[in-house]
Amino acid sequence: MIDLTIADDVATVVLNAPTKLNSLNEQALVDLDAAYETAEVAGVRALMLRGEGRAFCAGRDISGVDPRNDDVQGYLGGLVTPLLQRMARFPAPTFAVAHGACLGVGLGLLIATDVVYVAESAKIGSPFAALGATLDSGGHALFLERLGAHKTLDLIYTGRLMSGSEAVTSGLFSRVFPDEEVVHATTEAAANAARGATAAFLASKDLIARMRDERLALWDSVDIENAAQAALCDTDDYREGFAAFQQKRKPEFQGR
Repeated sequence: MIDLTIADDVATVVLNAPTKLNSLNEQALVDLDAAYETAEVAGVRALMLRGEGRAFCAGRDISGVDPRNDDVQGYLGGLVTPLLQRMARFPAPTFAVAHGACLGVGLGLLIATDVVYVAESAKIGSPFAALGATLDSGGHALFLERLGAHKTLDLIYTGRLMSGSEAVTSGLFSRVFPDEEVVHATTEAAANAARGATAAFLASKDLIARMRDERLALWDSVDIENAAQAALCDTDDYREGFAAFQQKRKPEFQGR
């Protein structure tokens, strides 16, 4: 169900249940969490997440679920939320390929990823209007922040799914690509990040997380940016970057 490969300092995590559109049951969530933990312990310098087959992830696997005895809190609060928190805090740049269905928990996986490249064919949102349930896995916060209340509630009430192009134009995710190009583009971006100044990238990742969490004012944000830059002055990558610029050559970053 969950495949992990590590090569050239990049972890590739694949949701591999194409006949179920990579929908996630409890065991799949446990396995996905374990894959991220293994990649973290291995010290990779970038990670890419994608789905096999026609979809990225169609959400929760509800086959066999009895709605009269469904432990939704256990599934979401006990499994999904801790996984999304691990993903968001992963100590390296993370990238995801969004194609086909990106629904429910699948949308949450994208929200918890640093950079998402989207295929034109992607269908992003929640089918919950037809299920008597509501948007979960961080969807309310993302939609409200990027789209505003009116469009968020329109999407929720109607169950309409956004195309890849619309999602990018609306500011939900990073860039849109033709379907046949999106995996290559994301793979290349992850590889480039792994060769880059990953210590500096992580400083930016932490800064952005703090600014969002604390709703910092402009000059407070500038103060913590200054402190982060000062801390980076003591890194090997900082000195290598400056030396390479002065010597007019390509830098060789080590991520430290």
